[in-house]
Amino acid sequence: MVERHGAIYHAEYGWNEEFEALVADIAAKFLHRHDPKRERCWIAERNGKRLGSIMLVSQSRTVAKLRLLLLEPAARGQGLGRRLVETCIRHARRCGYRKIVLWTQSDLTAAREIYARTGFRLVRKARHRGFGHPLLGEYWERDLV
Repeated sequence: MVERHGAIYHAEYGWNEEFEALVADIAAKFLHRHDPKRERCWIAERNGKRLGSIMLVSQSRTVAKLRLLLLEPAARGQGLGRRLVETCIRHARRCGYRKIVLWTQSDLTAAREIYARTGFRLVRKARHRGFGHPLLGEYWERDLV
């Protein structure tokens, strides 16, 4: 997951190693603190080939956080991203979370469309510098009750 995020986001957006380091940190925290009853990581594959991934982690007892949605370029446009997000939503409901939050960037238009189509709403924007570029971070959330 870490390598694919780094390679794809560098190729498509020019993001530097800071992004890959962030992904590595998120993955490491998941592995070290993972609550198997309330948190999950899904890796979509077909015929042994990895197509995409997503994580759902606990932010608090009632709030889950969607992390690291990624689709391989060849797997895009087939509804897989939406299915991964919907899988997270179903799992979060089963675990009793009341809300899911996420952080993304304004230029990730395909991901933003998936979030909007699955019931997330944009709640805040904040300019920042990261991954070698000035960016506009977006905070989205979706109520589950």
